Amino acid sequence: MDHFSLTQNDPTCNARLGILRTSHGSVETPVFMPVGTAASVKAMPQDFLRELQVRILLGNTYHLYLRPGHEIIGTLGGLHRFMSWDRAILTDSGGFQVFSHQKLRRITEEGVQFRSHLDGSSHWLTPEKAVEIQQALGSDIAMALDDCTPYPCTPEMTRTSLLRTSRWARRCRQAFVPGMQRQYGIIQGGMHKELRQESLNRTVEIGFDGYALGGFSVGEPKQLMWELVAEFAPRLPQHQPRYLMGVGTPLDIINGVTSGIDMFDCVLPTRNARNGCLFTSQGRIVIKNSRYLRDEGPLDPNCGCKVCKSYSRAYLRHLFMSGEMLSAVLNTYHNLYYYLDIMAKIRQFIQLKNLAGLREQLIQVYEE
Repeated sequence: MDHFSLTQNDPTCNARLGILRTSHGSVETPVFMPVGTAASVKAMPQDFLRELQVRILLGNTYHLYLRPGHEIIGTLGGLHRFMSWDRAILTDSGGFQVFSHQKLRRITEEGVQFRSHLDGSSHWLTPEKAVEIQQALGSDIAMALDDCTPYPCTPEMTRTSLLRTSRWARRCRQAFVPGMQRQYGIIQGGMHKELRQESLNRTVEIGFDGYALGGFSVGEPKQLMWELVAEFAPRLPQHQPRYLMGVGTPLDIINGVTSGIDMFDCVLPTRNARNGCLFTSQGRIVIKNSRYLRDEGPLDPNCGCKVCKSYSRAYLRHLFMSGEMLSAVLNTYHNLYYYLDIMAKIRQFIQLKNLAGLREQLIQVYEE
């Protein structure tokens, strides 16, 4: 069974439609993967995710390794059974979490020594360990361990990092035991075009099942990110899935799709929901604003989700201001519905060969 197949290309840009096949079902691409860091998409029961037609979500290697531990999850039947999720799961490698906890880690050629943010205990995350953890979790797609650079970063430091990422990628591939799980490599290289190309060449040479562009959305200007994604996404192997890690806003996503990206993940819809920032067809709504105190209208009159059909802006504001747990549930449900609806529209507009039309609509609403 082929892991990935293209079904249509948009002749006006690099956008494409495809099917990602896993042992837990097929996934239409382009696709957005909600982030389920600790085997849970925050505030969302699994039946709500199924109701929203989520086909694939993301789990976090670093957090699941620390709690409850990959051995425990493995003995309980793997991550799917542990969290009662019968659809696809992609697990990251833990590399970005190590990057984001800079004060708690030390990078060497062997791997990363870090202290747990939970209890201060010391741990080693090596390429081989990242593979072992993810194979015990039993995810459908596992990511190779990478070394993510900050922004800005000198060319010298960036090249040192990308070479380490390349050596780690080769070790990950050697440690990987083929089976139902697939393994993706990650392209680094910071914001330096020649280093991005070097990382791409070295990673593709190893031969993974798919490829990701990593190291974006780390503080660089949006225009620079879009420029680099537009240049390097089409250079990734055409008949394998292309994944842009940790990105992003609705505009980021449609720009990525236009460049040829197939897969996205980001905490933005779920994290923003918990903070009272909601995505709508009319732009972002900050629900705590006093203007919504007596607003009896739906959150988004153009939205078909059950939150918009049932609850007023005034009620959603009340829940948020009162600190009610239901606020996070309803806000998250709506934001995920919005993101998944955008992805469905993207696939539809690619079929119609008019993705530029949808992009113009989003620019009018979300251009910063």
